[in-house]
Amino acid sequence: MMLSAMLMVTSCGNLIQKKEAKENENLTEAEQQPVTEVEQVQQPKVQRAAFIPTENTPDFVDAAERSVDAVVHIMTKVVKQSNTYEDFFGALLGQLYGYPGQSRSNTMVAYGSGVVLTPDGYIVTNNHVVEGADEVEVTFNNKVKKTATIIGTDPTTDLALIKVDASDLEYLTFGDSDNVRIGEWVLAVGNPFNLTSTVTAGIVSAKARNLSILGEGTSVESFIQTDAAVNPGNSGGALVNTKGELVGINAAIASHTGSYEGYSFAIPSNIVRKVVDDLLLYGETQRGYLGVQIAELTQELADKEGLENIEGVYVAEVTDGGAAKLAGLKSGDVITSINGKKVNSTTQLKESVGQYRPGDKIDVEVNRGGHHHHYDLTLLNEAGNVDVVKKGDSFYNSEFGLMLQPVDQSDMNRLNIRNGLKIVEIRQGRFMNSGVPVDFVITKVNGVAVNDKTDLENALKNKRSRRTTIEGVYPNGMNATFYY
Repeated sequence: MMLSAMLMVTSCGNLIQKKEAKENENLTEAEQQPVTEVEQVQQPKVQRAAFIPTENTPDFVDAAERSVDAVVHIMTKVVKQSNTYEDFFGALLGQLYGYPGQSRSNTMVAYGSGVVLTPDGYIVTNNHVVEGADEVEVTFNNKVKKTATIIGTDPTTDLALIKVDASDLEYLTFGDSDNVRIGEWVLAVGNPFNLTSTVTAGIVSAKARNLSILGEGTSVESFIQTDAAVNPGNSGGALVNTKGELVGINAAIASHTGSYEGYSFAIPSNIVRKVVDDLLLYGETQRGYLGVQIAELTQELADKEGLENIEGVYVAEVTDGGAAKLAGLKSGDVITSINGKKVNSTTQLKESVGQYRPGDKIDVEVNRGGHHHHYDLTLLNEAGNVDVVKKGDSFYNSEFGLMLQPVDQSDMNRLNIRNGLKIVEIRQGRFMNSGVPVDFVITKVNGVAVNDKTDLENALKNKRSRRTTIEGVYPNGMNATFYY
């Protein structure tokens, strides 16, 4: 349209000049107006714009081809109970007022993505994709559908491991997320808006992002931020480098609309690999703890403590009996690296420690009064030892300060309950002076029935208010509800 307009202007200009020249022929030389000759300008040579690949040009094709067949579509169904007031009277009113065939659906359907990790059908996805699901269906890129079983979940990292009965599947291998660099090209592969096998490209925009979406306490949030387009349905999909290696699991977007606005976030592959191994071997995540209370090192804190630079993570308190105190760390120390990897934020520190299990030894570098020291530290679990935590075993919850274990069938029969967690030990925490005794059975937290550690963590993570509601049964069978 612009080219046509330019041609029209040029043509009109030539006609005006010719008319003026003809009129000037009948005038005297003095009356004639000067005529400016239009000079013909030679058109410049036009060259086609060519893209000449270089050795540094990223090759997205190979990475995409390696990824699309290893990323699956996941559909989950959650069947709701039909015993609520609204369900009962909604169906009754429907029958009374002329639409008996329209019953209220009690099944919730959700969609997401997953990444095949082994040829025999182990698939990693987000916990929030399969959380509470009664049915999980996996669709592969070749349209084959299979039913999956949930092997284990970890709400503290928003990861889950599922399994389908298969063989010779295409799968992705892990890359080292510690080596991912800001500015590096990556691909996001998933199923946004149920559009299967979608590939988008972007760069790594930042690392060690904490979005505070998994709750506080033991959650590990250290996302890789990218500008690859990620939308609802991409959750659980792959973030791969140009080699086609899995460097992250896409988990979240920052958005005011619910759709992509330029920021997407993935769980680093080094955390994914460790959590998947734990769920496969033990059914529960094995979390190692330093035994410290930490704080971001700011300019104000550095000035207050007389520190010359702002590098590292400040140790506000060392827990008695914890790994850090046993190794020799003190309050006021500044942790600067873990196993030689520099840490400059609480998020980076949690990511580094989150890659190890209780019993693992790590090298902790500390700045104490301007002098750097190295400590060999053996990580402990939440209960303060190096025992392996297995599904169904007793476990410690630091928020409550309780050792808990799943209630057995005999107690359920005696107390006339269908689920619960029995208190086996009370330590320093909310329950210390509450009057709640050992053997009290917690049946619900924030309205959610609890049977194990994962249930409890989900109930605490998903609470809708600052107050925590705890329902349970005393050893004598009396029901009780507490608020914290």
